[in-house]
Amino acid sequence: VQLVESGGGLVQPGGSLRLSCAASGTISSINTMNWYRQAPGKERELVAQLTYDGMTQYLDSVKGRFTVSRNKVRTTAYLQMNDLKPEDTADYYCNIIDRRLGTNLWGQGIQVTVSA
Repeated sequence: VQLVESGGGLVQPGGSLRLSCAASGTISSINTMNWYRQAPGKERELVAQLTYDGMTQYLDSVKGRFTVSRNKVRTTAYLQMNDLKPEDTADYYCNIIDRRLGTNLWGQGIQVTVSA
């Protein structure tokens, strides 16, 4: 199973982007979907999480601006990012932890650049 990310790019401050992360193979519905990011020279940090039972949590700096969601069959994760700031510039990675199959999948990473 591979995770394929899309939706990144260059956006001006205050703009929006929607990242997608699609699983190419079979995953169970009992999964947790995470979005991480890593800026140059910094450690990777958890940005948003959506658990199998629908609970969400967010990095403090993105609360109220980012929203994590998934499709009905739980094979695709989304990260809606609004009011983007230059400090949101990073490579974004999706991560799906399948609790039933015991797998920990990572996307290839996608670049998000917020700049005027």
